[in-house]
Amino acid sequence: MENSFDGLKVMIIDDSKTIRRTAEMLLQKAGCEVVSAIDGFDALAKIVDNDPDIIFVDIMMPRLDGYQTCALIKNNPNYANKPVIMLSSKDGLFDKARGRIVGSDEYLTKPFSKDELFDAINRHRI
Repeated sequence: MENSFDGLKVMIIDDSKTIRRTAEMLLQKAGCEVVSAIDGFDALAKIVDNDPDIIFVDIMMPRLDGYQTCALIKNNPNYANKPVIMLSSKDGLFDKARGRIVGSDEYLTKPFSKDELFDAINRHRI
């Protein structure tokens, strides 16, 4: 069964060009509109402009990390119900717990597979 996410707007926030590009390619093939941001500050401006349906955010980023970015998104009443999925190269319990505390809806370990990415979207699409 092929996933079709036609018209779904997905935001990828990651300081790694490779991760952004990989996710973008997979998602666009599935029909998503992809908005990417290089860090939390970049993302916050773009969230307001683009109103994504689901947000993937890397934990380790310069300036504003993934936890701070997630907390800012979830503390804004306009975006509190947006699914935010944390991305990290560390598969630590501490990171997962901290992600939950700031309101993240899920946690994916990088590198993630196409299936993991699509499964996460299917679980959280509004």
